[in-house]
Amino acid sequence: MSDVPANPRLGEPRLEEARLEKPRLEETRPEEPDPAACILAGPPSRGPDSENFPVASWLIAPALRRRVLAFYHFVRAADDIADAPHLAPGERLARLDALAAALEDPRTPLPVARALQEAGDGLAEARIMLDAFRQDAELSRLPDWAALLDYCGRSAVPVGRLLLRLHGEVDATAQEGADALCTALQILNHLQDMGEDLRRLDRLYVPRDWMALAGGEARFLADPEARAPVLAAMLDRVEEMLDRAAALPHRVLSTRLGLEAAVTWALARRLLARLRAADPLEGRVALGRADFAAALLAAPGLRRGGRPGSGSPGSGSPGSGSLDARLVRARVRRARSSFASGMAATRGPARRAMYAVYAFCRAVDDIADGTLPEAEQRAALAAWRRKLEVPDCPLSRELAWARAEFTLPLAECRAMIDGMEADAGPHRRIATQAELDLYCRQVAGSVGALAVRIFGAAEAEPFGLALGHAFQLVNVLRDIDEDAARDRLYLPADALAAAGIPPGGARAMVAHPGLSTVAQALALRARAAFATAEALMPEHHRRALRPARLMLLGYRALLEEMIGQGFLPPRQRPRLGRWRKLGLLLEGWRP
Repeated sequence: MSDVPANPRLGEPRLEEARLEKPRLEETRPEEPDPAACILAGPPSRGPDSENFPVASWLIAPALRRRVLAFYHFVRAADDIADAPHLAPGERLARLDALAAALEDPRTPLPVARALQEAGDGLAEARIMLDAFRQDAELSRLPDWAALLDYCGRSAVPVGRLLLRLHGEVDATAQEGADALCTALQILNHLQDMGEDLRRLDRLYVPRDWMALAGGEARFLADPEARAPVLAAMLDRVEEMLDRAAALPHRVLSTRLGLEAAVTWALARRLLARLRAADPLEGRVALGRADFAAALLAAPGLRRGGRPGSGSPGSGSPGSGSLDARLVRARVRRARSSFASGMAATRGPARRAMYAVYAFCRAVDDIADGTLPEAEQRAALAAWRRKLEVPDCPLSRELAWARAEFTLPLAECRAMIDGMEADAGPHRRIATQAELDLYCRQVAGSVGALAVRIFGAAEAEPFGLALGHAFQLVNVLRDIDEDAARDRLYLPADALAAAGIPPGGARAMVAHPGLSTVAQALALRARAAFATAEALMPEHHRRALRPARLMLLGYRALLEEMIGQGFLPPRQRPRLGRWRKLGLLLEGWRP
């Protein structure tokens, strides 16, 4: 081979000479600023494998995973800017604006913006999320729950909607489930990161009006006992969202997306349980590898599980394996009710219906007793009135099934809500014994009237009403101090005045020695109510009403414990030992 000149054209330096001269030429050229350094807050704080919940995991099809990751890297960059503690709020906003401009610039040199443009999906969702990140950059508190939901609608909901769209999912119920799941995840993240967000950013997304119920933000942060009811009420809302989202893995047609949704849902349930058992201000509550492994193993079963609403009203089918029924059953078992033995004595459709009725009563009672503003309590109870007409969640669908299957009067469910509406608000007093009797009829007589129908003894309604009355009087006596902590007092005001107890704060009133006389008189009324109920129990329905009799024996034993202890402070909450419970169980099952 003949030698070929390196630079055959005249006037050009040889290649070796050009290489020697190149550094001198670069030294004289002004250095161009790195666009990423001018906009981004630094290297990503997290990656897709280190987020709290799955992000574009291997469950997502490879062709879609690349597009999801392009979206993820862009919004991660935006989130890091909004959360950068070393940047002033104005600088965060300026950088987010620059990031938004890069997203719209087809010639942008910014890699995360260019990658998202090339992916061709997620631009609209990214714009919505940028709006939420702008809020993060300059606001550190939210006024109320509506503001928190609005924020979640911009910071989390777009992610679920993008995944549905990429997979061609168009089912409206799937979108509702995705919205609920994404909102729940966002609130869970806020709660688990609460301590870190406060230290780094002075950010706290617990609504201000909720913290006001704990005595204000300062007390909320300083006092775990004041903080706990507020966090519990928020987690109750999250649990409702997760129940609504439980159908998502079944609603989507894509198996891969269904499994991804199932894993995410299972992880959210596990984090919810952890947050209920711990205080996130005392240490970050997080999931570990074992949780991810357990959720992954559970995903196929969640994907294949019964669909919501199976065992439709009036079908005659127990439907006990339906998703709605399983969710309600799990909720009842977690509650560890005093009525557990009575409900356990039922079987098949009757047990499912009792679970639905109990869970409904517990749900509306939690609203009335929850640490949330009165306006939200009343709005939530009004929503339950609508749910009675148009069921829209697992619990309301189960209740609708029970009503149809056992011909349960809608008026009794409304009566329960009436009683809870009377409880809503920061204070509660009962003027007279007649008013207390009405309250007992609403919140406990309604349960008795529903239960006897489920037990197959509709004509035993007088027995059910009397038994419910007795139960509620026991509740009033048992919860005197717990209610007083909420400034509630259910002992009749006229009887308290007659005992020389002046009106005032409930704590002071229940500490008065004269309260013992009023409580003792009410206890005797409760004892008489139990006797009336036993006299009204139809002998020919004694077997069918065995669950009610088990409840009667347990509650009457609690009453006798309280009468034996007396009602002078300090009052001990009555409890039945294991052997006592076993004895009552055997007595209840006796023919």
